[in-house]
Amino acid sequence: MKALLLAILSLCLALSVVAVSQDAPPNQAPRKIQAAAGGWLTTIMGTIIQDEGDKLRFVTDQRAWNVDNPETLKGHEGHYVRVEAYIYSDKGSIHITEVKMPTANERRQNDKR
Repeated sequence: MKALLLAILSLCLALSVVAVSQDAPPNQAPRKIQAAAGGWLTTIMGTIIQDEGDKLRFVTDQRAWNVDNPETLKGHEGHYVRVEAYIYSDKGSIHITEVKMPTANERRQNDKR
């Protein structure tokens, strides 16, 4: 009886380890590829400016960035937003993965700076 109970406990432990190891985020591989290419993932706040034609730029307090994937910013022209992006400072560009409007608290904190 003890051997059966021990076998069941071992099986439960093994299954839980397998289940946890498969719980990795599905977009983890692209982040590693992006990081290997020289960029790092960060969250920054700034304004979306539309230059000549369809060209969009992301402007922060420190500098203006060219956007690799401007389609993610469509509809946010002129808005102050918070983005999660890969920064490529050597190219002066960013690759945006997520765009969100800042909360009121984030706006106030940024205005105080």
